[in-house]
Amino acid sequence: MSSELNYLRRRALLIYLDHAATSWPKPPEVIEAVQQALQGQMASPGRGNHGMALQAGRTIMKARIQLAKLLDVKNTSDIMFSSNTTSALNLAIKGILKPGDHVIATMVEHNSVRRPLEFLKRTIGIEVSYMELSTEGELSLENFQKTFQSNTRLVVCSHSSNLLGSILPISELARIAHLNGALILIDAAQTAGAYPIRIHEDKLDMVAFPGHKSLLGPQGTGALVLSPEIDLVPLLHGGTGSQSEELEQPNVRPDRYEAGTPNTPGIAGLLAGTSYVMNIGVNNIYQHEWALTQHIMQGLLDIPNISVLGPGLGAERTGIVAFNVKGRDAAEIAFHLDRNYQIAVRAGYHCSPLAHKTASTLSIGAVRASVGYSSTKEDADILIRAIQEMYKA
Repeated sequence: MSSELNYLRRRALLIYLDHAATSWPKPPEVIEAVQQALQGQMASPGRGNHGMALQAGRTIMKARIQLAKLLDVKNTSDIMFSSNTTSALNLAIKGILKPGDHVIATMVEHNSVRRPLEFLKRTIGIEVSYMELSTEGELSLENFQKTFQSNTRLVVCSHSSNLLGSILPISELARIAHLNGALILIDAAQTAGAYPIRIHEDKLDMVAFPGHKSLLGPQGTGALVLSPEIDLVPLLHGGTGSQSEELEQPNVRPDRYEAGTPNTPGIAGLLAGTSYVMNIGVNNIYQHEWALTQHIMQGLLDIPNISVLGPGLGAERTGIVAFNVKGRDAAEIAFHLDRNYQIAVRAGYHCSPLAHKTASTLSIGAVRASVGYSSTKEDADILIRAIQEMYKA
């Protein structure tokens, strides 16, 4: 971790373990990039030929190029910027499905997937099957194969559960989906920037991801990567700066899916965050976060009456450790960690009730501690000691 990041953390006197929601602190390069964009690039990209507009357009193009390198995307025009993962998922889901289509999802999906699917089920009559997973978040490929129907149009799944931290084999899921004539949409909210994603190599049709989590960019940024063979019905219609004389939305990418003035300062920050991640290396980030999760898990499991959700010790997982203390309310635990120890975690249902149903915690929720690249072993030790003081018998 850089000395600048360490300074920001210590100045706040806060142990931040809520990276699964939003990463913090942001690298100084990200803050500087946003500030420079606000000071010198606040024209509208693609809406003028003057220098400031052209500079803003170049910044957005550089961000597409960096993301394409990181995520194995062959054509930068296949990256459609959005305001977050939710808007990207809504574009993909609502833009591809038609009445009578069947969708396969999983029992760890975030509400950003579940609610659009249930909306379309209610309004246009799609069918949805939610695949059962083990309590650790494992999926049976044999059962997955049996779930396909003649009208299965789409498979949509979280690459990693935001509650369990489990990781699905998306390459194999894509292969099976394609053999059955279906497309695959990946929710990479917990993996983009923290776990290797090979969109072209793994033949992933659509991938939605945020800028504000492991890519270390600002909130209000995200994107959908869309296979060149797929045409979606745009979610938004309006000005794009191109083909303005036409009544219909342009067919050219990315304009077709990016109506309205983009978040240029946010995308400038996302460019800086992506570059930061690439300089470190995604594999190095994953190994750092995985080692911290193992340390936290071992420390918590040594405390009586504590249960840890998701894959067991030694198994692959993202930087998430959700847990419960027997007889204690999750919100109470999070409140005391914040008030008495200055430790920021998240308690409740994490916008993922299906995952809580899978983990048998739907009636009680859970406390979620989530690490990032800026997290340290000292952070983990402070969390463990705090829980020991609070609840050790």
